[in-house]
Amino acid sequence: MPEGPELHLASRFVNRVGSGTVFTGQVEKSAVSKNGEVPFKCDAYLISAVSRGKEVKLTLTPIKEEDGKEDMKPAATEDEDSLPAPMDVTFRFGMSGSFKLTDEDEVPKHAHLKFFTKGKPAQVLCFVDPRRFGSWEVNGTWQPDRGPCVLLEYEKFRSNVLSNLPEKAFDKPICEVLLNQKYFNGIGNYLRAEILFRLKVPPFEKARTVLEPLLHKEKTAELTLSKKLKWKLENPDLLELCHLLPMEVINLGGKGYDPEHLDDSSAFEDWLRCYNVDGMQLLRDSNGRTIWFQGSPGPMAPRGSKVPKARTRRRKGVDENGKEALSPQGSESRKGKVTPERRKPPKIPKDPSQVRPRSTKAAAKQTAEGLQTGKATRRTTSRSRKKMALPLVEAPEGNGTECEPSGGKAANPEASVSETPPPRKSRTRSRHQTPL
Repeated sequence: MPEGPELHLASRFVNRVGSGTVFTGQVEKSAVSKNGEVPFKCDAYLISAVSRGKEVKLTLTPIKEEDGKEDMKPAATEDEDSLPAPMDVTFRFGMSGSFKLTDEDEVPKHAHLKFFTKGKPAQVLCFVDPRRFGSWEVNGTWQPDRGPCVLLEYEKFRSNVLSNLPEKAFDKPICEVLLNQKYFNGIGNYLRAEILFRLKVPPFEKARTVLEPLLHKEKTAELTLSKKLKWKLENPDLLELCHLLPMEVINLGGKGYDPEHLDDSSAFEDWLRCYNVDGMQLLRDSNGRTIWFQGSPGPMAPRGSKVPKARTRRRKGVDENGKEALSPQGSESRKGKVTPERRKPPKIPKDPSQVRPRSTKAAAKQTAEGLQTGKATRRTTSRSRKKMALPLVEAPEGNGTECEPSGGKAANPEASVSETPPPRKSRTRSRHQTPL
């Protein structure tokens, strides 16, 4: 997400490409953008930009033409009736906003506001926003609920924070207060992680507890100016880092959000020590934003908070053909490939008798099926028992003994005859039997 340094770089980019460039025609808005139209049309105008925290303001200034040549100065007062008035357009970048200058036939897909240059070949200054969370406001001013800029208004920013410490906003964890643009205008997610990490401050420590010692900071009035600056650079406090770290990002010369080096983020990734760095811990704050940190999270850490999955940083590597290719660090498997350990075990069919019925009718049906199953089981059991009973085998004539089944022992003949149970009477009458 673009933060204070990225919007400051965007304003620099607009001022550089707009220096000496004349724009013309109607400002065009894309059909899919939900932002309002920019009702500005002029044969010749200039564009300049200035940033403040997480906002960028573009000023469209009409110029007059003389003999086919443009006067690069703003229109005189007597020509005010023939030329439109200057217009300010204030931008907020959202999650993915940026400015690009392209040829007219190479306008990006997600260009939602376009300013056309005069002359041939014509070029287009585009506000590009793939996720469409960005916005612009015609004749807009800086939002009044945003505090002084941490980059360009440091003294006002510091005074605004320290004078408002009794406010309820500072009862929250320091990691959440750092995203409050009313006091920290320009600080975002990656900057707060880096600031707290470098000072070894737990992210869920109470903000007032962290900032109150700055009210009683030792004075260095006895030091010279050069020694004061050296001391601050070597021992910066939290508010000073809110100014110094954004300046370091601006001086990197290229990072992911820089319009000039959108594809070159290696310098920025090397600068990061905590944000999205492997080995760091991460939690979600009460606003659902992920915070990276190291060590103890602090006494105000949310209980039962779901730990988001750590994302591996992808760097450019070189494949077998010598071409650059992105590959995740510490992972050799393809994305989406299922390992044997992750495969789900096969489902075991449940016993129908153990399944809970969904309705009364289903319960009655299940009971009837169970009764029928029980009767069939009893019939099968009785039949098997009859088959398992082995009858005695009569001995051959002349031998006064009876033999037991194979494997049995010889028995006394008299005992065998006497112990043999009488034949079981049949319950059914024979059709040849006459009644008594």
